[in-house]
Amino acid sequence: MATSDGLAPWPSLPEAVPERLRLLVVEDDASVRNALLTLIAGASRETWAVDTGAAAMELLAREPVDLVLLDINLPDMTGLEVLRRAREAGLKAMVIVVSGDDSIDSAITALRLGAHEYIRKPFEPAALQRSVDNALTAHRLARENCLMRARLEHSERLHRYLVDHSPDLIFTVDPEGRFWYVNERFSTLLGYSRQELAGAHYAAIVHEEDLARAARVFHERRTGERATRNVELRLKAKPAQDRGPMEPASVIVSVSAVGIYGAEPEGAPLERRFLGTYGVARDITARKRAEQIIAFHAYHDALTGLPNRALFLDRLKQAIAHARRHQRRLGVLFVDLDRFKLVNDTYGHLKGDLLLQHTAARLRKCLRSTDTLSRIGGDEFLALVSDLESRDDALAVAKKILHELNQPFFLGDGEFTIGVSVGIAVHPEDGTSEEDLIRNADIAMYHVKRRGKNAAAFFSADMSASFSERIQLENDLRGALQRSELELHFQPIHNVRTGGIERVEALLRWRHPVHGLLAPGRFISIAEETGLVHAIGDFVLQSACAQLERWRAGGFADLGMAVNLSPREFDRLDLVDRVIDAVQRHRLPPQALEVEITENVLIEDVDVVARKAALLREHGVSIAIDDFGTRYSSLAYLQSLPISVIKIDQAFVRDLGQKPESHAIVAAMIGIARGFGLGFVAEGVERAEHLDCLTGLGCDVMQGFFFSRPMPAAEMGAYLARHRGG
Repeated sequence: MATSDGLAPWPSLPEAVPERLRLLVVEDDASVRNALLTLIAGASRETWAVDTGAAAMELLAREPVDLVLLDINLPDMTGLEVLRRAREAGLKAMVIVVSGDDSIDSAITALRLGAHEYIRKPFEPAALQRSVDNALTAHRLARENCLMRARLEHSERLHRYLVDHSPDLIFTVDPEGRFWYVNERFSTLLGYSRQELAGAHYAAIVHEEDLARAARVFHERRTGERATRNVELRLKAKPAQDRGPMEPASVIVSVSAVGIYGAEPEGAPLERRFLGTYGVARDITARKRAEQIIAFHAYHDALTGLPNRALFLDRLKQAIAHARRHQRRLGVLFVDLDRFKLVNDTYGHLKGDLLLQHTAARLRKCLRSTDTLSRIGGDEFLALVSDLESRDDALAVAKKILHELNQPFFLGDGEFTIGVSVGIAVHPEDGTSEEDLIRNADIAMYHVKRRGKNAAAFFSADMSASFSERIQLENDLRGALQRSELELHFQPIHNVRTGGIERVEALLRWRHPVHGLLAPGRFISIAEETGLVHAIGDFVLQSACAQLERWRAGGFADLGMAVNLSPREFDRLDLVDRVIDAVQRHRLPPQALEVEITENVLIEDVDVVARKAALLREHGVSIAIDDFGTRYSSLAYLQSLPISVIKIDQAFVRDLGQKPESHAIVAAMIGIARGFGLGFVAEGVERAEHLDCLTGLGCDVMQGFFFSRPMPAAEMGAYLARHRGG
């Protein structure tokens, strides 16, 4: 039976677009599920929510759903499996993946399975709402388009309308590959009119590098299942002044094509019946560029754009294979900035990021185009320098890096100089695998750090042994407090004029079960690097104050205690509160405690130290500068800091009586202290001639082996008793 317009009856029609749209949230986290339901609710929307993949599949099979917000990590199956099953079942709902899964593979797989968009948690509510609105709009348009296609499939006029307004490129070419028909989409997507392409060869719009692949598409003669499906090609857009600057110069399409055959007699040869090729090309530019962006971020550092550790390892592996084949050397340089933390703390993280970007640019200048530079995190960089004639070639690159990074940086607030430590490992002498070369370059870099920074060094076997011992010490130190292996020893500070002991200095020791009694020089730098120094500092402060409380209660009421603070302690915002808490907890007068700081602390950040030292002085705690005179700018500190005492370093005391210049230096320091109204203590007094020289210079307060070595608390108590009353 024919209809009034002469068309055959409709075999079946899709449902009309419903007035109320149906949305499904698949999310196992109740709080996130409720938040999503709130965000997508609307007067013309009906919403459901489930928490498992099985429940989602059951509802999708039962109810017509327009849009699904799908999590990947579900309790019974992954969201990707739900998406795959839904597509296999022919379900047409739009899908937006909303997941905390940051796997690049998950994002790419979701897009390939037909997800409309991939949104990572945590998401911006407004952005998610826009994505939902856009997806629903696209879904509505797709439904409407499908409805029109079914109703107008027998109308040539309406068929042509649909073809011309298709979002896909639709074309036919003759057996020679010349365009016979193109739809209007060629004009809107590529800028070519029908008149321009009529009779033109397909090569005019195909990217030159894709021509070989395009030949089997545009000359396709097969039909049915054997015909070409989804071949990716790049098509050239028409160059024109009226095309906007953001419009791409080429478009990536996925092309499917079949052969067209005419109504020749059945027995006629195929060559006579073949008319040309019919094809459909879908624009996949946005999807391919999204995949490229995802892939780029998977292998590059977001801040600097440099290869990340994964890509560096891959290139290093290839370089090692090349070096083995051609009997060549290659070098791995581990580069670490020396004062990056100071930039972050002083100028903020934005300026710190800017410094890292400038550093990356300078490092690139030091390398060849064939070398690889990588940022592997924080302020650490790796450089791969291949095809070296000798080890000296790697050292030459390291020297270029040192020179380049020692030049001042301009961060908008004046000049800033950082310095850099470089460790070098050369293949094959220093390692034959990627892991060995990177590890050994790292060890060499740490060796430079311990030797004073801002230099370069090759890896050597003795460094590895030292590093292994250091790693073992670090592991042991992590449990030293819990095992009660840390203890305090005490050294008296004598007043030779009165004959009494003014105070004692608390000195940390580690009674290691294997190495015996260790001084701080063996382990305190490890504690500072690992952050253990804060817990150790609390132990020293509390233990010293507790011991002083016991001695003062036992009859030494005027005794004071000197405690050293690590430079890292001044990074803590609660430093002053912790010191005052220790004094008050053990019922000590604040003036009984003397906090010693080294000039290294002042070099790091004198303003921060000055503020915290001033607060301690306001509470009555005494401040002493230890190792005075070992840095060039000591006098400036005396003017800016609320110092009570200076301690003359043993390096100057050691040569008293032997070198006249030492006598003059110590005399000058004593004069400086008196001029500023400060107390002073001479450290390292070991011989009678030291005592005589210092007494002659007017220095009465001293400490050193001449009087006593550091001793445990029990021995120190007995020592105090012997010297009671002076």
